[in-house]
This record gives sequence, C-alpha cells and structure tokens, in this order.
Amino acid sequence: MRVLAMSVSKGEFRSINYSAFDGQTLFAVTAGDPKLSSLVLMHGGGPDHQSLLPLGRQLLNCCRVILPDIRGYGRSICRDAGRHTWAQYADDVAALLDHLGLDRAFVGGAGLGSTVALRFAQAYPERAKGLILISVEDIEDDDAKQLEVAFMEAFAERVRTDGIDAAWAPILPDLAPIIGVMVRDAIPRSDPASIAAAASIGYDRSFRSVNDLASIEAPALIFPGMDARHPPGLARNLARMLKGGEYACTIMSPDIDTAHTFASAFAPEIAEFIARQSAT
Repeated sequence: MRVLAMSVSKGEFRSINYSAFDGQTLFAVTAGDPKLSSLVLMHGGGPDHQSLLPLGRQLLNCCRVILPDIRGYGRSICRDAGRHTWAQYADDVAALLDHLGLDRAFVGGAGLGSTVALRFAQAYPERAKGLILISVEDIEDDDAKQLEVAFMEAFAERVRTDGIDAAWAPILPDLAPIIGVMVRDAIPRSDPASIAAAASIGYDRSFRSVNDLASIEAPALIFPGMDARHPPGLARNLARMLKGGEYACTIMSPDIDTAHTFASAFAPEIAEFIARQSAT
C-alpha cells in the first residue's frame, strides 16, 4: 500500500462553481493533495454533498476528494425538469473533471450517486479510473419502472404542495436509517422547486437490466444496500458480472445512523481500494 501523503487535519474543503455542458451552473467542494489520485464522490437522492463530508475527510490521506452537489440538490439548483436525465448527470461529472483539469478520476457515490457513477463509466470509460458504489439503486423491469414513474410523480407533487419534509415522510420508514438522517439534514439547504424538478429523473431509464453494465471495465468496489430500493442481491450480481468487480466486506446496517458512523464504516475499504488501484 502506498505511503500516506498528507494529514487529514490539514484538509480544508474549498467551494467550486463550474459550468455544465448545457451552461447550468453547478457546485462542488474539494480538498486534498492534487498530486494524489482524485475521487469524485456523489451523495444519494435527497441529501447534498454535506452528507459525505465526514467520509471525504477520512479519505484525504489517500486521494484528493471532490464532493459535488448533484444537479437539482443543494447548491446545484436546476428547476428545469427537462434537464434532469442520466446522460446529463454523467456529463456533469465530465464537466467537473474538465473544470479541475483532470483527465481521469475515481468516481463513486451512494444510491443515486452510484447510478451516476455507473452511467459516467459507460459514457466516459477512459476517464473512470475506478468506481466506488455504495447501496446501488435497483434496476427495474418494465412493470416496476411504471411504478417508479408514479412514485416519483407523487413525490414531486407532495414537494410542490406540502413541502420536502412531507414528501419524504411516507418513504423514509422503508429505507436504511442513515438515509433519513442525511435527507432531514439537507432539507433546510434544499430548493423545493429544484427538488421537485429532480424527481423527473424517474421518467428516464438508468439501465434496462444488470447486463447493460457488462461493458464497464473500470475496477469497482461494490457495497450492498439493505432495502428494496437498494437491493443487496444486485450488488452481488454486479460484483460477479463486472470484470473488475469486488464485493465489499462492509455492509449497510441499522447501526450506521450518522454521517460520522457512515464514514467510519466505509472509509477503510475505500481507502485500501484507492491505494491499491493507484499503485497499478
């Protein structure tokens, strides 16, 4: 394993405003030694980049960390529903790398962020040095996709009429506890019209089956989820299918109930993976 290059205590995140390929202004933060490998790590659907700050800080010894607010969330406000597609989200990552002058990076995320990372690896295979996928989102068949569309439409309508808290209220009890913690923390920083617009991603299709991902060649560390929207079986299948797939030892659990316990649980395996892949 590579010698650690800097002290975590020296890592101070700085803000970035950058322009996406469609001209939309987006937001991210970054910290760490630019001589190390770079990691773009994306939050799940509902939170913003701040949910990953503790994890990012624990990874500064092995990489430069870049935490974007995905389009629609946090300070990356985008109220145009037509500009929320998986292809656009993947392009947003490429635009961020361009802004930072990076040819390649490790890319990953949790939930929504893991799907964006996978789409990025498909669209820009030469730029994905490796993938870190936490709680991979379910890939629906045709019937389930129709239910997903209705689910997201209902969510967006609740946001518009009753607010973000009310929109999440019937959903969070069925998800991992940490998701509720991160969502509730982000709500005061969220723009309701932007969150409602982001729900239009439900109309798009990330993948039609796990077989769609077989072409991805980037090494991937895959952490299983623990609920129906992030099924553990999908993570196992993906680890078996991908040429460079690794099924992680760490699993999501009810004991992970703060951003700090989330960071402590996942940081060691992520750091080891990045150090190992950076050395090849």
